[in-house]
Amino acid sequence: MEEADVEDWAKMFDVNVLGVLRVTQALLPALRADGGGLIVNLGSTAGRIAYEGGGGYTAAKHGTQVVSETLRLELWDQPVRVCEIAPGMVKTDEFALVRFDGDQEKADKVYEGVAEPLTADDIADAITWMVTRPAHVNVDELVVKARAQSSGGRIIRT
Repeated sequence: MEEADVEDWAKMFDVNVLGVLRVTQALLPALRADGGGLIVNLGSTAGRIAYEGGGGYTAAKHGTQVVSETLRLELWDQPVRVCEIAPGMVKTDEFALVRFDGDQEKADKVYEGVAEPLTADDIADAITWMVTRPAHVNVDELVVKARAQSSGGRIIRT
């Protein structure tokens, strides 16, 4: 935290909190008019725990979670469901590389020794399940982690 880059934090908040707000505000009239609208926000297990070196990201993802909870409360009598998926570590070609400003070596270390990390397909499958529930079912939040990840910072590595 002491050496955190305020601009990096601002970008994370802009995407994960203000971005959710902007998209929700833009689409909410159409979702209401549809009579069965559905909002799915992409959270993270980082929105449920804190870890060293992750202050900005965890704060932003906590923001995503709180925005989702608040929307659910505010839209309780509306025909709009609000869901959040909170994946743990997901191995993609982009995420860790962006996180470490293009440093491929640092990005590779994130997944080093993890036998079966989650993939983007795993999360897409979980989202598909969420959005295909009947209209009277709301999946408030779905936390998805690889078996190798028991918590945010506890990962089985070989």
